[in-house]
Amino acid sequence: MHIITFLFVCIEIVILFYLVIYKLARPDDNIASLDIWLVSLLLIYNITGGLLPDPNLPGSPFVQEVIAYATGFITPSFFPYYVYRAFSLKKMRFHVYRGVFLFLLLPFILFVIIYARTMKLETANDILLIPVLYAIWVIVSLVRSLKEKYAGKLTSYAAKEEGIGLILSLAPWIGLPIIIFFNLGQAVEVSVTNTGFLLLMGLHLKNHITQLRKEQERLKESEIRLVNWNTNLQQEVEKRTKELEKITEEKANTFVNLAHETKTPLTLIKNYLEEYTSKNSVSDELVIVKKSIDKLTTDITNLFDLERFSKGLVMFNHSQITSFSEILKDNLVLFENYSKKRNIRLENFIQENVFIKADPISINRIVNNLLENAIKFSTDEGYVRVHLFNEGNKITFSVADNGIGIPPELHKRVFEPYYQINHNKKSTQGMGLGLPIVKKVIEGLKGSIIIESNPNKAKGTKITVSVSGHQLKEQEGITPLTIAGSPLPDVEFLNFTETIHDNFKQTILIVEDNLAMVNYLVLKLKDSYNVYPAFNGNDALQKLKSNKVKTDLIISDIMMDKMDGFSLAKIISQDADTNHIPFLFLSARSSKSDKLHGLNLGAVDFIQKPFSMQELTKKINSILSNAAKQKKVVLSSALKALSSLEAGHLNDSETLFVDKFEKNCQLYNLTTREKDITKLIYQGYKYKMIADTLFIAERTVTKHVQNIFEKVNVSNKIELINKLTV
Repeated sequence: MHIITFLFVCIEIVILFYLVIYKLARPDDNIASLDIWLVSLLLIYNITGGLLPDPNLPGSPFVQEVIAYATGFITPSFFPYYVYRAFSLKKMRFHVYRGVFLFLLLPFILFVIIYARTMKLETANDILLIPVLYAIWVIVSLVRSLKEKYAGKLTSYAAKEEGIGLILSLAPWIGLPIIIFFNLGQAVEVSVTNTGFLLLMGLHLKNHITQLRKEQERLKESEIRLVNWNTNLQQEVEKRTKELEKITEEKANTFVNLAHETKTPLTLIKNYLEEYTSKNSVSDELVIVKKSIDKLTTDITNLFDLERFSKGLVMFNHSQITSFSEILKDNLVLFENYSKKRNIRLENFIQENVFIKADPISINRIVNNLLENAIKFSTDEGYVRVHLFNEGNKITFSVADNGIGIPPELHKRVFEPYYQINHNKKSTQGMGLGLPIVKKVIEGLKGSIIIESNPNKAKGTKITVSVSGHQLKEQEGITPLTIAGSPLPDVEFLNFTETIHDNFKQTILIVEDNLAMVNYLVLKLKDSYNVYPAFNGNDALQKLKSNKVKTDLIISDIMMDKMDGFSLAKIISQDADTNHIPFLFLSARSSKSDKLHGLNLGAVDFIQKPFSMQELTKKINSILSNAAKQKKVVLSSALKALSSLEAGHLNDSETLFVDKFEKNCQLYNLTTREKDITKLIYQGYKYKMIADTLFIAERTVTKHVQNIFEKVNVSNKIELINKLTV
């Protein structure tokens, strides 16, 4: 191998390694792959051309010469494809896919055939004239491609630079057949061909570098635009956030102001009510009013306290000395009556003389809320265990119950404002403010509160509060609690007396879990209707399926434990035995979607709480009146069918109806006279009219009707008609 060939091989190996590393760094750069192929082919050409033929290497001289010439033909065959892809010269497409095969690879095959027959290189080299002429055609196509690329403007600097560079880089490959034909030697051949390669590579690299710089500049511009966009976006977000915070604060202030304005009339109502009840006897209605006002007052107070906590305002004066023991004892007395009514054992262990440096009102809030929740969510005939003891300088107060429990994943959430565990709704359920306020108070005392509960393992909940105690000194006084506790309202234990069913009254089933509301509705409706309560959907279905009382109207709340109003309405609408009963929703949920959903389930109307009793009464009267008219139309149709029977001309449906009537009359052993009276009852005749029509005494009609009722086992005319026509 000539020294010049060796030097070019070394340079090209370095370039190849660089290109491979670059390709690994940017695998999406397809042009780098072209460069790698070009350098690899050139290396193969230089190595084979520099070493072959060599008698010291394996293979015959013929084979070695063919290999050396093959690399000399294959390498320039790649050049049209290279410039076509690397420089985007579309006019070179013919040479890429046809020209190189016809005028480079085919002449090589002819060269091999001639050389194999003559074994003379001089004779075989004559075929090299075809590649020389083809190279001139390639240059012409190259110029045309440049014109097309630059839209005919070859005078521009970029067009001239690229055109001259490409022509000079291809010129050595035109001269290669001439060098071989005249046998000018390996050094000349390698120098000329590799110089052309370096020119082509240099031109391509220059274009590539220029392209990379443009991309870098565009990237910098994009980064600047992105930074500016992010800055503008951040400013806009901050602006919108401030606006939303302002709107939220305005809404909160409006709400708080509204609640504040509510406190004054509530105070006046409460005071006047207490003054009135102290002078006069207390009715159930006044008890309901008082308890409702107390609950509303408590909720308003909690809202104020939570808002003040959120704003970091000082709520309590913790410089006072308070007896934790006495406050707990006083609260337990207030809750005893409530616990007894539900047969809940209120067990306690209270250590005497447990003192704390805290506002007595704050301690009362802690005790009252935890006791209230424990009793509220305990099961009937369950227990609530209260412990208070002092160990060293640490007070431990715990309340445990055997109620529904709190899942572990909700232990933190129950301290969030307004969060409620809704899987077991109670009529006494509050606004979800008790525990958040308790936690805020305890944090103010630098204490801790822990929930121990897992319904999947065991029933019940234990809440433990730990705060720092205080050793009472002789000169220190104890601040008494100046406000009374507010135990759970016992309104749900007001008992209403179920009146005896009146056959001449229509029947209403009220489905409502708030017993105060049940008491109120029963009180207002019992004079005009038979009213029966159900406290959830399951309870209502059991009463409907028991068939003890025929129901003319169902009035139902939506949010209830075990089965809500929507589920109840759906089941009733799909049951052939109950889907004729009008269904009326009476609920605080009154969004448009709720109303549409209720009406889609078959409800006849949707009344929002709070409601006007006068409006409710009018709607009940209207619904039942319309239902009665519809029944009257059905009965009239039945009467016509019976009349048609006597006349002797019936259609198919009338025949079916008459057959049912006749069979039922025979089933209950009704006499001919009793059948005649029943037909007139269908027509809506009064007893006197029946007597006049049949020429019998009214007293006789009454006696016959009583016999009919006993035989058919019904209590009124409507039940009689339904039973004889089904």
